[in-house]
Amino acid sequence: MAENTYLIRGAAILGGEAEDLLIRDGIIAARGKDLHDDDATVIDGTGLVALPGMVDVHTHLREPGREDAETVETGTRAAALGGFTAVHAMANSNPVADTAGVVEQVHSLGRASGWVDVRPVGAVTVGLAGEQLAELGAMADSRAQVRMFSDDGICVHDPVLMRRALEYVKAFDGVVAQHAQEPRLTAGAQMNEGTVSAVLGLAGWPAVAEESIIARDVLLTQHVGSRLHVCHVSTAGSVEIVRWAKARGINVTAEVTPHHLLLTDELVRSYDPVYKVNPPLRTDADVQALREGLADGTIDVVGTDHAPHPSEHKECEWAQAAMGMTGLETALSVVQETMIETGLMTWADFARVTSFTPAVIGRVADQGRPLEEGEPANVILVDPAARWTVDPHKMATMGRNSPFKGKELPGSVVATFFKGHPTVLNGKLNTPYRYAGNYPTPDAAGAVSGS
Repeated sequence: MAENTYLIRGAAILGGEAEDLLIRDGIIAARGKDLHDDDATVIDGTGLVALPGMVDVHTHLREPGREDAETVETGTRAAALGGFTAVHAMANSNPVADTAGVVEQVHSLGRASGWVDVRPVGAVTVGLAGEQLAELGAMADSRAQVRMFSDDGICVHDPVLMRRALEYVKAFDGVVAQHAQEPRLTAGAQMNEGTVSAVLGLAGWPAVAEESIIARDVLLTQHVGSRLHVCHVSTAGSVEIVRWAKARGINVTAEVTPHHLLLTDELVRSYDPVYKVNPPLRTDADVQALREGLADGTIDVVGTDHAPHPSEHKECEWAQAAMGMTGLETALSVVQETMIETGLMTWADFARVTSFTPAVIGRVADQGRPLEEGEPANVILVDPAARWTVDPHKMATMGRNSPFKGKELPGSVVATFFKGHPTVLNGKLNTPYRYAGNYPTPDAAGAVSGS
């Protein structure tokens, strides 16, 4: 048997008709019925759905500098197990990914790990301080070829600076991914502003703090003629603003997180900090609007906003707890429960919002491709009939802050093929992909070496 040849038999392609996929040398060599290859390792796909590898536009891998929360190695292991073959690593590391050197380091760490394609997101402003544009052009020209820029976690609230960023990225077809949060409207905020916050006596986080920034930025984007991506949309009003902008031909895309598709602010009544997140969990009416927006294409993609934290940053009083939830290993299941099992979407739609469109937004050329002959073999096999109970302590991520702890979810990833190599088999990590050639890898001090 050839080490790099695999024959997947009888999997439902995008949830449709059962066919075979022949993978050879990192490429889908053939697709059809009753395929044969004497050298191939045969994988039984009966009852499984074959999908393109998922692409996450919003992942926090924490490295460099915050390795107590996550590393590129642990985060990408989690991503592979979750069905991802590419992730965009957000810039709020330490040091911040605001220079060519740092984004190249993150990119190199991803290649050294070999579990998924790691695409660094560059900071919009130096140190995420919102005062001066970062080295956008240098990051775009670096080995990491950065095309997405974001101060995620902090809003680029200065309209002049936001305009300049939108103008700058046009030169290399980049996109600014905005964390929409007007800081003056959310000072001291702890949860969604509404009935529950009033009952609990917690400072409220009004929906208008998100919606006002989105409204401003889509108008700036229209004026400049650039590309805008809105991170983690969380309110019904935000969906309407994005829908309005798209109807007018403004080049805006938007994402929703799995947790905002399922969870509501009612959970905060427990005062469990695992439910503390930015933007906050909203109302059931918001959840329904988000689902409808994702189904009708107003919201383009699902982004996990995977945000692992050390246990001591979550297992404390609500007011002191860090904001964020893990999501890489539960995203597929949550989307299956909220969108597919409700009849709002098909598996083909799932591929659109988790693979095809995210790859286009991030300009990742060899990801999010059709499962057709000659295409890169970034493929996952999913068992849609499986049921499993979330246990954060059994996950690959270092973060234990999953809001789905103890919840039974549908669907499981049986296999993940990254560049034709099985990084996951039978639901377990297999071996990483190993890049050929001499590419610079980080040394112990974090510098890169090699040609």
